[in-house]
Amino acid sequence: MTGASDSVTPAPAHPLIAQLFHKHGYLNIDAANIDSFVQQPGQALLVFTEDPLRVRETLDLAVIVPELAQTFAGRFRVGVLLPAAARSLQGRYGFRRWPAFVMVRDGAYLGAVDGLRNWDEYLQEVERLLDAQPTRPPTIGVAVKTAGTGAASCGS
Repeated sequence: MTGASDSVTPAPAHPLIAQLFHKHGYLNIDAANIDSFVQQPGQALLVFTEDPLRVRETLDLAVIVPELAQTFAGRFRVGVLLPAAARSLQGRYGFRRWPAFVMVRDGAYLGAVDGLRNWDEYLQEVERLLDAQPTRPPTIGVAVKTAGTGAASCGS
């Protein structure tokens, strides 16, 4: 795949995460190659990992994603963001819980699934995302309150 790193997982990585690269052939995605990866034609699943010592469910997702890829064979390519890259790019896609995956089509955001789910929910969510229309990713931010109410308080 052009533009995406062909390198294998950098050390150290948990063996279940390392097998995403070595056994399944998923690409290691980071800030340097994410744009070229997501802009390729078709659908892509971006897997956002976190340190399994901090978020144990990351290891569950490392097992679930290959099963999803097999179930939906040929419908999307997979890129994996290791914790440092995942943290630095989380805000771009606006998910709130770890671990998470994001689906894009031709570079456009289709949606995200964050946190751990039941298998049936994953199947439903992936099917929904594969059929979804592109949308703007949600933003992560803090609600802003102004001192006044109504238009009269703008710029005060």
